[in-house]
Amino acid sequence: MAHVVVLGAGTGGMPAAYELRDVLGDSHKITVVNERDYFQFVPSNPWVAVGWRDRDQITMPIEKYLTRKNIDFVHARCDKIDAENSKLELSNGETLDYDYLLIATGPKLFFDEVEGSGPDNHTHSVCSVTHAEKFKADYDKLIEKGSGTILIGAAPFASCFGPAYEFAMIVDTDLSRRKVRDKIHIKFVTSEPYIGHLGLGGIGDSKGLLESEMRGRHIPWITNAKTNKFEEGKAFVSELNDDGSVKQEHEVEFDVAMMLPSFFGVDAVAQVEGLCNPRGFVMIDKHQRNPTYKNIFSAGVCVAIPPVEATPVPTGAPKTGYMIESMVTAIVHNIEEDLQGKEVTHEATWAALCLADMGDTGAAFLAIPQIPPRNVAWFKKGKWVHLAKIAFEKYFMRKMKKGSSEPFYEKSILKMMGVNRLK
Repeated sequence: MAHVVVLGAGTGGMPAAYELRDVLGDSHKITVVNERDYFQFVPSNPWVAVGWRDRDQITMPIEKYLTRKNIDFVHARCDKIDAENSKLELSNGETLDYDYLLIATGPKLFFDEVEGSGPDNHTHSVCSVTHAEKFKADYDKLIEKGSGTILIGAAPFASCFGPAYEFAMIVDTDLSRRKVRDKIHIKFVTSEPYIGHLGLGGIGDSKGLLESEMRGRHIPWITNAKTNKFEEGKAFVSELNDDGSVKQEHEVEFDVAMMLPSFFGVDAVAQVEGLCNPRGFVMIDKHQRNPTYKNIFSAGVCVAIPPVEATPVPTGAPKTGYMIESMVTAIVHNIEEDLQGKEVTHEATWAALCLADMGDTGAAFLAIPQIPPRNVAWFKKGKWVHLAKIAFEKYFMRKMKKGSSEPFYEKSILKMMGVNRLK
């Protein structure tokens, strides 16, 4: 009997555990390790930040649902990975041996990259439900005050830009519904070289569509923005030219700020020699397997992939839902093959698919492959995306409680778009 340990219980780790159980059956042991005892549906955090959802609606206890599928759960932080001896050292003082390790930790939110950023300083994020709740507290105070400015954007080295646009437009919609949009300004600051770049070099007419949407909502922007530091109520931003020289220095005043931070590898993962790149992301081959440690696989945001292109201010490439789902499926079948003494053959699909809510409408994009030139570059806007995002939230939470490993993207979204299974 082999022991497969899944490190992380997010939108990659939980489905991975369920799919491992379905594929491997009950003849092997599966354990999930996570420092929190609850699962959170991260895509709904922007709704929490404006009061459209609360914590109970987008979280669930982990152990209760894993044990129903005969999957063990350890509520502890991993402090060290002893990759040479296939062992984890945990914050509760225990050690855990493994035959296979699937790293799905997600990223460390690296607020230290920009002085003064983070919920403990002068900015917020929507990367966790707790951070979203902290934004909500300051947001409510601003609305009570009746006037002011909200700064929204993404810092240098950020790699997930969609939520910044999503959040700006959700806030715009919420303020309009409250009849105070005319009193509260929104400013957008991003490290992208242009609006709609999305860390992907643009997709279809994402630049034109998103610029039009931002103008229509009266949200001015600064692109090529190197955010240098934050002080109380003020951001110091260098706007760069395409050659990297400084075009203009900005001091952007705000009452409340939500800036997506740069990502870094979590400490226990980043510290393993030969496992990660310099920013702590797990290096993998085409089979999602680490080249140095053959019994370690990785999926999700913690995986090292190169940026789509060099940009004046560093930007990373996003790992979206379909890509993560595809990574997980490839890993599960590769572990199955390895257990059978076969060569691993499965590869993930490097495609980007995202549904972004805009409060009263939404935008969806599909890029196949993620890095251009592409076979498919599709970007559409419409109220159907807003409704699809709500439906996806409800579906995914039910799926996690049911313990299902059904491939949502292939069975639902791609068919809706008229795209066959991606190869």
